[in-house]
Amino acid sequence: MAKEARIIIGEKEYKCPVITGTEGENAIDTRSLRADSGYITFDEGYGNTGSCQSDVTFIDGEKGILRYRGYPIDELAERSNFVETAYLIIYGELPTREQLQGFSSRLTHHAAVPVNMEHFFEGYPAHSHPMAILSGLINSLSCFYPEFAVNNHKADLENFDEVASAALSKVRTIAAMSYRMSQGLPYIYPRKDLNYAENFLHMMFTEPYAKHVPSPEISKALNLILLLHADHEQNCSTSTVRMVASSEANLFASVAAGICALWGPLHGGANMAVIRMLESIHAEGDDGSTFIKDAKSGKKRLMGFGHRVYKNYDPRAKIIGRVCEEVLEKLGIDDPLLNIARHLEKAALEDDYFVSRKLYPNVDFYSGIIMRAVGIPMNMFTVMFAIGRMPGWIANWKEVASHPQGRIYRPRQIYIGENQREYVPMDKR
Repeated sequence: MAKEARIIIGEKEYKCPVITGTEGENAIDTRSLRADSGYITFDEGYGNTGSCQSDVTFIDGEKGILRYRGYPIDELAERSNFVETAYLIIYGELPTREQLQGFSSRLTHHAAVPVNMEHFFEGYPAHSHPMAILSGLINSLSCFYPEFAVNNHKADLENFDEVASAALSKVRTIAAMSYRMSQGLPYIYPRKDLNYAENFLHMMFTEPYAKHVPSPEISKALNLILLLHADHEQNCSTSTVRMVASSEANLFASVAAGICALWGPLHGGANMAVIRMLESIHAEGDDGSTFIKDAKSGKKRLMGFGHRVYKNYDPRAKIIGRVCEEVLEKLGIDDPLLNIARHLEKAALEDDYFVSRKLYPNVDFYSGIIMRAVGIPMNMFTVMFAIGRMPGWIANWKEVASHPQGRIYRPRQIYIGENQREYVPMDKR
């Protein structure tokens, strides 16, 4: 007998079916509740609302589990790379050798941006935030590739392989160009002989007469950061992508909206908050000891520790923490902020106050430290997040676009404003 939930309102009872996911997650299907009863459910911030059914990513925050298409994140981090994982997320299966070669070839083909787009950068002030530029230019791709942006899901899906590759490849090029613009440096074109992460570093840091050759450790670390951020279920930006996609907006417009959502400090700015915290500790002449005491007493907030979703150790943090140490050792950087970070990490992992509250270092703590060590400026941190998250956004857009009975997303509200009142003429106000 199928499970069902019963909602009693006054003297009437309403039956709602129960949906069970493949990992045993249960949900009460209230889609017919308003039509049957006139009532809606109220869940501010959607913290307890399932907005869709998806087969992209599974998270169990209580157990510290993260899987892309069923594959544990630690296995992918150890054995895969960002491009292969992006293919997995977008298409649902690990690629064959031929499929991966074809995907990589499309990324290489779409790496450069149209020459006319370079003039867009000239219109932005030098101090423009790279996230604003990234969102604007990703959206503008629909002007340069109108055949990929018909704003009709059936038509747009016919070119999905090309448009997905274009979005995933050009996002790193536009990001690097926005950095070069802010530094007053000439743009560097992508190379066909470099992998995804190497190409980004090349476009960021190469000088006109001195090629930038990143060490294998740095390329590995950047590749890992992107892989670990490739998708994370229905967060703010991914839900935004699905919301926009539900109107039959094209892929470029939908992921550009996701970039805007990610720009918010409550979503994509966590790793920047870590660096600002470390800078503040250093400015006060502290090695982190006083800060730890203040954090335990509630006077200060320890950034980069704990996670809204994970009530256990963030599985991504365990992976990136090891690579972080490798990068710092390889670079041999004597940075007081990095020394403070090591002290905070050690103290929090050994202090029962933090351990009992499960305030473990999360992925943002380590990713911020790595990017600072590599030389990526802080205003580019969220941009790096956006590059990594692109596969997940593309996959979620595809789910919405492929749904034959899809409906435009349209949440309800509880109105708490004034009741009906009459217009008051100007001379009587």
